[in-house]
Amino acid sequence: MKSHAKKPLDALVTAAGQIVLGKENEIRLALACLLARGHLLIEDLPGVGKTTLAHTLARVLGLQYQRIQFTSDLLPADILGVAVFDQDSGRFRFQPGPIFAQLILADEVNRATPKAQSALLEAIEEQQVSVEGETRPLPEPFFVIATQNPASQIGTFALPESQLDRFTMRISLGYPDLHAERELLAGADRRELLHGLSPVFDGAQLQALQTEASRVHAAEALIDYLQALLVFSRQSPHFAHGLSPRAGLSLLHSARAWALMAGRDHVLPEDLQTVLPHVVGHRLQAAEAGGDAQRLVALLQAVPIP
Repeated sequence: MKSHAKKPLDALVTAAGQIVLGKENEIRLALACLLARGHLLIEDLPGVGKTTLAHTLARVLGLQYQRIQFTSDLLPADILGVAVFDQDSGRFRFQPGPIFAQLILADEVNRATPKAQSALLEAIEEQQVSVEGETRPLPEPFFVIATQNPASQIGTFALPESQLDRFTMRISLGYPDLHAERELLAGADRRELLHGLSPVFDGAQLQALQTEASRVHAAEALIDYLQALLVFSRQSPHFAHGLSPRAGLSLLHSARAWALMAGRDHVLPEDLQTVLPHVVGHRLQAAEAGGDAQRLVALLQAVPIP
């Protein structure tokens, strides 16, 4: 059966593509991550459009948006909020931090210290934060896009593995192709176009699509294939350690979202193969020095499709 979600999702990708030029596949991956109720890490050089992509998604999805600039002096309270004394009432009143929004851009997350980075962990994993002895829920839907510069750049603090594992996907944007860059250089200012962008969805429609994505059928043979990929990653001498059950769930949820975007109500092995590099690339470590691409190609080639 065909899903009716393809047309509105294609319209959303088209609208976002008017701002973020020449990056349709990356937009689709980011949207699939959101439909999978995941969180996204974008790792790339400064100036290639990471912040623009996050702000564009917030606009076309009609989500409340907050940008948090991570710096070396950022404190957890700057992210989560703090209790302030209200002289009129004579009581402490909680002042919510920027984390209380539907789409959060954690910009240059690896420029902050590990203490500030850890403030995101509970929010990402539990969709709640604990402040001043009280647990406070975060809005629905809730989506974090974190950007980071390559670890080789000055002034970066590598994200710990436990935090990397909480990001459903990691993508890179890269430089635009010649046609897109020409249009970018000769066209209107992206910030002006962004302010004039109208929402394609609202929060309720997005949540309905997230629910629909979670119900996309995954056959037993597809689950067998996914489990074989997980087992191979754990047994192969090429990897320092294998993929966790959480990584397996992230693969399945992302593949379901990718299938929904393609207009299908069932997952194909090709859906798993498409999202796998972006879901496991930041989770798998080579036992010896080697490129990410070679590791992932070896994983896919070693496990036959049922």
